[in-house]
Amino acid sequence: MACPPAPNRALTPGAIDPGAAPYDGSVSATHIYEVLVEWTGSGGSGTTSYRSYSRDHEIRSAGKQVIAGSSDAAFLGDPDRWNPEELLVAALSQCHMLWYLHLAASAGIVVISYKDLPVGTMTELPDGAGQFTEVLLRPSVTVTEQVACARATTLHDDAERLCFIARSVNFPVRHEPVTTVGGKDST
Repeated sequence: MACPPAPNRALTPGAIDPGAAPYDGSVSATHIYEVLVEWTGSGGSGTTSYRSYSRDHEIRSAGKQVIAGSSDAAFLGDPDRWNPEELLVAALSQCHMLWYLHLAASAGIVVISYKDLPVGTMTELPDGAGQFTEVLLRPSVTVTEQVACARATTLHDDAERLCFIARSVNFPVRHEPVTTVGGKDST
């Protein structure tokens, strides 16, 4: 028996599960995240013109490897470095995956493989401003038992609702998961 695909829907920014109690404003914990972003592209002349400087920078956090960043190549960045747009798409994918794995473990579903190929769409406006219009997550998950297949697919809805990053953005984050059992396609 094949796993049915999850319904294609998008989380409305800030939406809370209709079956859940309304958010009452209480906070059970506050977490602070601090990083250092340092521009390394002055090249001695700084920003004397738009083309005079490198967009290269480094992202650091205590005890972690440095991330080499730049702007997108379309904005004169280094295509070999991570850009903020890629990092936003990656953060949404990571958050969804980590919630999904937590929910699967809690539900007794054994996931043996998880891979996502997310795609973010950004629209640039004539004045140079722009914004993301959506991110589509495309997780491919392998579970060990056919009996868990349907539930494994619906857990993506719960992961989407709980993901801190998806709840914080002002554009839709959709998911189109594919679930397989032991490597056999069960979409």
